[in-house]
Amino acid sequence: MENFEFVVQELSNGTRIDKLLTELLPDFSRSRVQQLIEEGYVLVNDLETKSNYKAKTGDVISAEWPEDTELEVEAEEMDLDVLYEDSDIIVINKPKGMVVHPGAGNPEHTLVNGLLAHCKDLSGINGVLRPGIVHRIDKDTSGCLVVAKNDMAHQALSEQLAFKTMRRTYIALVHGVLNHNVGTIEAPIGRDKGDRQKMTVTSMNSRPAITHFTVMKRFEKMTLVECKLETGRTHQIRVHFQYIGFPIVGDPKYSIRSTLETQGQCLHAYKIEFVHPRTNEVMQFTAEMPEVFKKVLEELE
Repeated sequence: MENFEFVVQELSNGTRIDKLLTELLPDFSRSRVQQLIEEGYVLVNDLETKSNYKAKTGDVISAEWPEDTELEVEAEEMDLDVLYEDSDIIVINKPKGMVVHPGAGNPEHTLVNGLLAHCKDLSGINGVLRPGIVHRIDKDTSGCLVVAKNDMAHQALSEQLAFKTMRRTYIALVHGVLNHNVGTIEAPIGRDKGDRQKMTVTSMNSRPAITHFTVMKRFEKMTLVECKLETGRTHQIRVHFQYIGFPIVGDPKYSIRSTLETQGQCLHAYKIEFVHPRTNEVMQFTAEMPEVFKKVLEELE
């Protein structure tokens, strides 16, 4: 275990503890600090605390955290669709049907398994099972994903996500014909109490969620839309469009049955834009839509 101790000075009085520790521990992202607090590794005056605790002058903040361990996830040779790669980041076009990182029920054949075979240098901020993973997209959602090769890149990209300067654009096919050419869905999302595997729009234990959309094309009973995320909640686009009565075609959790062969939801992370963590260059990447999505659109024409 690595250890840290700090006595709060007047200058830091009233500062949230997660923000303060992020400043004091530059190798840690704010999300990593919050994880350490939640798991009880951070104490204030020998008592466990919360991320939103505001430090007081004279508080003794002590922290300890596990030392980096060898990755237990096995590397697997995969034919990854690499859109860009350098010493700090790698941008992938994730195929439909691939889970991003190992977890319950998915110990192997994930993107992380393939990344470990492709490049040996992934950031360790998110721990053993999620090395390099800054953000995720669902198993049956295809498209752009940026991965960090070191902790500096990871922290910089995580901050862009937190401050909403990383722009992500999706293409989705939804049931029903949307009348508005443009719109914004602003509705808080939280865990569905009736089904822990699902998310829902709720005011209880939820977080703000905002999705902007533009109609790309209307079909007889469906609409193709471009979606831009202002926030990045779990299943956000899927939940938001179900909420307004236009569920995504092929979505097994949130939609109605369709006669189309979709192999999961018709949702594709088409574009990603961010600032390179080292060069500060604005970078933009697009990923080609998977063949199964193209065939669905051809069938609707």
